[in-house]
Amino acid sequence: MTEPKFKRLPGHVAIIPDGNRRWAEKKGLPKQDGYQSGLDPGIMLYEMCLELGIPELTFYGFTQDNTKRPAVQTTAFRKACVDAVRRLSERDAALLVIGDHTSPLFPEELADYTTRKTFGKGTMRINFLVNYGWKWDLYHLLKSAGNGVGTVGPANIHKSVASNDISRVDLIVRWGGRRRLSGLLPVQSIYADFYVVDDMWPDFDRKHFYDALKWYENQDVTLGG
Repeated sequence: MTEPKFKRLPGHVAIIPDGNRRWAEKKGLPKQDGYQSGLDPGIMLYEMCLELGIPELTFYGFTQDNTKRPAVQTTAFRKACVDAVRRLSERDAALLVIGDHTSPLFPEELADYTTRKTFGKGTMRINFLVNYGWKWDLYHLLKSAGNGVGTVGPANIHKSVASNDISRVDLIVRWGGRRRLSGLLPVQSIYADFYVVDDMWPDFDRKHFYDALKWYENQDVTLGG
């Protein structure tokens, strides 16, 4: 399809790629088979953002709550996250993996990405949330205050959370029809606009994202003012 023109684009888009298990079930496949089918859509969306000049993109990989699922599923989505990050590292990206990397549930293959690494020209900042939890993120703030690492106040809360290298989110797009944030970056998402795609993530279509951007450009962005 022809790429549409936009009068205003978000500076930071966060993606919740939901519906992988439901997609697999509808195909008569085991639930865990849906995760690998979500890899190509992620690369397609990255390429769209690169073409449009969107400077920052966040993917929600898996949460600490997701690790309560059966072992065959947790193994599958951990592998999918590793594969996704490796594929993105072959592109132009300033890549960061954020999550509790001290846990055995964090894929050890991603340990080198827990500080931002630049690949190619580093054209786009990409954040990948892996074994992420909002409580884990905010607890870093409390530890900073308790350890006397400066004064934590309203002006520097963002700098004190574990995800401090991730900027404020402008637009969140969630596939799979669910209308919830699932703990996504609570500090950065506080003023984000939220768009829901009813189709499952593995059924990604370029039109889904273009429709989200068209919707966004007509929102009244005031940041509370």
